[in-house]
Amino acid sequence: QAQLVESGGGLVQAGGSLRLSCVTSTNMFNIYMMGWYRQAPGKQRDLVATMTDGGSMYYADSVKGRFTISRDNAKNTVYLQMSKLKPEDTAVYYCNARYLVEEYWGQGTQVTVSS
Repeated sequence: QAQLVESGGGLVQAGGSLRLSCVTSTNMFNIYMMGWYRQAPGKQRDLVATMTDGGSMYYADSVKGRFTISRDNAKNTVYLQMSKLKPEDTAVYYCNARYLVEEYWGQGTQVTVSS
């Protein structure tokens, strides 16, 4: 079992930046594929970005060039640096850890971007 705890959300003006963090409890963090998802009110949960244990990254088209995912295996932490934020980025952001059939989610952190 692994627990994921997100932090760093908040209210920011359009064009601003935020950095989300997700700390995991597992000591096998380095083998997990880590990801960030988001869910806006009334919408499905969508993939934002992922990073494999080998460092390969994937970004949704809507965030390419604005968001950067990174991980610090020594701190069991994954980050999402968000820049040039837009009102449409407003959502609850969830951290995800995946390895084979194991999958864990954090509780989410709210990001609100005002116009």
